[in-house]
Amino acid sequence: MVRRILAPMTRGIATRTLATPQLVLQPFRRRDVSSLAEAVEVSNDDLVRWLPWAHRGYGRADAVGFIRESMTAWRDGRAYDFSIRSVDDPDRHLGNISVWPTNRTGLIGEMGYWVRSDETGKGIASQAGARMVQLAFEDLGMHRVVMRIAVGNEASERVAVKLGFAREGLLRQEVKVAGEWLDHSAWGILRTEFETEKPRYQAQGWLRPA
Repeated sequence: MVRRILAPMTRGIATRTLATPQLVLQPFRRRDVSSLAEAVEVSNDDLVRWLPWAHRGYGRADAVGFIRESMTAWRDGRAYDFSIRSVDDPDRHLGNISVWPTNRTGLIGEMGYWVRSDETGKGIASQAGARMVQLAFEDLGMHRVVMRIAVGNEASERVAVKLGFAREGLLRQEVKVAGEWLDHSAWGILRTEFETEKPRYQAQGWLRPA
């Protein structure tokens, strides 16, 4: 997840927990420091390949800084970060998912996420992603949501396809990670496309029935 914030949207949302059939998405609070740091630690071999904020020494101080900034960004309407938790084990941090505005006039936002390495391949990203896309369009009033995915991160590209995002192009040397500039694929979904995809999201068990 690489966050690039340009401007807040005119519409914001209150701090609240979101739910899917199997997951709970919670705004970050100070009590999440230990569980966040632990999840990053067990996932670092994967995270450092794709994300510029990840590093081998990531620990409690980094988690404190992220959570403090997350809470401020939410109040300012700059970004909405959620901790992914299981309904059955709400104390275990499964990953992060966020949506943030990038263009107020165009009603465009961006989504990013990561899932801890020992929980990948279980559909967590698809389910959390479906709920975040719903939030972006139905609560934040966005017209378009984009994702940027490092080339080679095939698991994340599969999630984009499952959610109905269209691959729109290549962003050359878009983000510097561990001293190397990485190309990123660009993906997007429109509000009208989400409205078409929403029944499929529900049929897949990603969203609760209306």
